[in-house]
Amino acid sequence: MSSLTDSEKRYFERLFDMDRGHYVLDYTNASYQTFFKEQGVNIYDAKYETYGDSKAKRLRAFWEVEPDILVGRVLSEMLDSYETGCALNIWDFNELALKKARKIVSRLTGESIPAEHSPKVNDSLRHEFEIPNISGLPIAPKVIPIIESRLEEARITLQAGAYLSVIFLCGSALEAALLGAAQKEPARFNRAKASPKKRDGSVKPFGEWTLAQFIDVAYEIDMLKLNVRKFGHELRNFRNFIHPYQQVRERFSPDKHTAKMCFQALEAALSNLANNQG
Repeated sequence: MSSLTDSEKRYFERLFDMDRGHYVLDYTNASYQTFFKEQGVNIYDAKYETYGDSKAKRLRAFWEVEPDILVGRVLSEMLDSYETGCALNIWDFNELALKKARKIVSRLTGESIPAEHSPKVNDSLRHEFEIPNISGLPIAPKVIPIIESRLEEARITLQAGAYLSVIFLCGSALEAALLGAAQKEPARFNRAKASPKKRDGSVKPFGEWTLAQFIDVAYEIDMLKLNVRKFGHELRNFRNFIHPYQQVRERFSPDKHTAKMCFQALEAALSNLANNQG
């Protein structure tokens, strides 16, 4: 029998859509039998009927009956099929679960993970949320790597279905971009009427500005358009759900559409910054 643990099995259950009850990916009975036959296994043998006759139940019996090397080889091929389905937009790409599953297969087979199976952002998603020429934005150079890394992490978490994390990352990337713009042109930001003031009337240092204040000042000095200012404030409002009490109070549960809207708000703001360089 294989050494798969209960927690490890859960990754494959989710990736292969087995938690619906009876299915494994989009295999029909015939294609399922053919797939296993190519691996030298008769999946419809009576020894795989321990839990029942469905494809999912036979796979659960298979990974309990067979040795690590065979189970690992079969699961590796299934993961390939899963990735193909993601590329064809049949299933949502779960990067974090796939990465873990590949490590489990590597343990079972004793082989290293091939380079082509290293998790990466889905190309279609990267293209959909590609921010052109970030290095050319009118912001302090030291902030550029921070924005780029948060954008990349936001794409990965969007693929993984971690929608609340996407919102937080987009909000922080917007704040980083506006901070960078302020550091690049401090005089423009400090002269704005909306710039936050101390009690003595002097402008607060940028480290004490809120995201709302950065957005309003950037709009006042024509770095952001009116609609982008509104979108920016909506993104800021969503980001405030980082406070658990507010999320409970408003019964907020973000989905893929919410996360994508936040990504698009960030994209619009960065586009404004690129096109309004003072």
